[in-house]
Amino acid sequence: MKPLRSFLRVASIALTLTAAGLASAKDQLTIGLIPSEDSQAMIEASKQVLSTLESRLGMPVVPFVATDYNGIIEALRAGKLDVAYLGPFSYVLATSVANVEAFAVAVTRKTGQSAYKSVIVARKDSGIRELADLKGRTFAFVDPSSASGHLFPKAGLEQAGFVPAQLFSRVIFSGSHDASILAVENRKVDAAAVADRIFASAVSKGLVKQDDFQVVWSSRPIPESPMVWRKDLDPALQQKVASALASIKDVPWGDQGVLDGFQPTSDAAYDVVRDTAKVLDLDLRSMK
Repeated sequence: MKPLRSFLRVASIALTLTAAGLASAKDQLTIGLIPSEDSQAMIEASKQVLSTLESRLGMPVVPFVATDYNGIIEALRAGKLDVAYLGPFSYVLATSVANVEAFAVAVTRKTGQSAYKSVIVARKDSGIRELADLKGRTFAFVDPSSASGHLFPKAGLEQAGFVPAQLFSRVIFSGSHDASILAVENRKVDAAAVADRIFASAVSKGLVKQDDFQVVWSSRPIPESPMVWRKDLDPALQQKVASALASIKDVPWGDQGVLDGFQPTSDAAYDVVRDTAKVLDLDLRSMK
């Protein structure tokens, strides 16, 4: 069995998996990772979890990070991935076009929770203290399919009486939460919407200083990013994967912190995400 590190040493394997390679690999598990950071950083941050999963399953685990959320959804729809780690909204999008279902969410030792929040952050020296102060300012969302980086903050703005398309002087999609945080830090934009735990991780890693930032708005709890599998994945393998993930503890996983296993979840847990999409009058299928 090839060890996981052999995959991590060769970046192209994770970044350019071909359809033929994935389709023909029946003795390995292919897993997609959402691009919350750049591709190599995401793989590096997931190394210990993937290595442990590989050991527990007794088969190679091949990671794949797409350039955006929809790249993972397309790979699932095409049957190129067996399992994927998706954001809440990208999961809801995936269920509208692909034969997938959520089966587990990470629980961290630090919070003991399986939910997080979206926050809008700005530099303290920007003078932005409340949502009304965003008028005429520049703003960064993460990705159109990001729950905390787009869907929930946009809905929050509308529910507060603002029209996002008219509120900002310029809007960008940065591609990752870290990129949005750094865009604010470096004054490329005045404010940004990101996941609270990813912002906390950026602070802990020394990328930014907590005292330089102001939290302008916070969302209601969002169900944690789920692990999903193709419904047609072999049931025996599904059970092995679920059991293996549940047993992974005391291992760091990127912005999630130190894991305390993965607990079961279901599709119904993401109805709050579907309800939020309705606030924005989004047609999920039209977004693919």
